[in-house]
Amino acid sequence: MGREIIHFEAPKAEKVPSEMNHFLDWVENENKLDKVLKAALAHLWFVTIHPFDDGNGRIGRAITDMLLAQADDSSQRFYSMSAQIQIERNTYYSLLENTQKGDLDCTEWMVWFLNCLLRSMKQTDATIAKSMVRSKFWEANKTTVFNARQQKIVQLLLDDFFGNLNVSKYAKITKTSTDTALRDLQDLVKKDVLEQVGKGRSTGYKIR
Repeated sequence: MGREIIHFEAPKAEKVPSEMNHFLDWVENENKLDKVLKAALAHLWFVTIHPFDDGNGRIGRAITDMLLAQADDSSQRFYSMSAQIQIERNTYYSLLENTQKGDLDCTEWMVWFLNCLLRSMKQTDATIAKSMVRSKFWEANKTTVFNARQQKIVQLLLDDFFGNLNVSKYAKITKTSTDTALRDLQDLVKKDVLEQVGKGRSTGYKIR
C-alpha cells in the first residue's frame, strides 16, 4: 500500500462518449490509410480511450482482427493476431504503456505490431506444416493396425513430443511394462512406422 504504480490513466468518463464517436467515425470512414496500419492504430486508439471497466484488451483485439480481415479481403483466415498478442503480452503491455505516456509518437508501436503480425503468420505456417505431416502420415498408414498404446505414442510423436522416445518413456506414458513397451516399439519398427536410432542404452525411436 502506498507504493502503487500508475501504468495508465484513462480519459475522464465525461469525455468517453465524444472520444468513442470520433473513433468509430474514423474506423467507418478512413479509407486512405493502408488497412494493416489502420488496424494497428485502431487497436492503440481504442485501448487508450479505454471505455469499459474491463475487457478493453479483448475488444481491442477483436477490432484488430476485424480490420485485418477487411485488409485480407478474404472470408478465410489462417492466422490470429489476437493469439500472437497473448503470446507476446509482456512486450505488448510495455510498449503500450510507453506509447500512451509519450508524445503521441507511435512509430515503435507500429513497428512492433507489424512484426507481431509477421510472427503470427509464421506461427500459422508452422501449424499448417505440422497438420500436413500428420495428414500424410495417416494417409500412408491407413491400413496399418495399431493398438491403443501405439496409437497414443504415434499421436504424441506427430505433435510436440519432447526429447527422444525410448522404452522407459514409452512404458511410463502408456502405463505398461518395459517388456510390453519394447514389443510395441519393435512392432512399429517392423511396420515401418518408426525407425530405431542409436544402440544400447542410447537406443531411441522416431517417426520414419
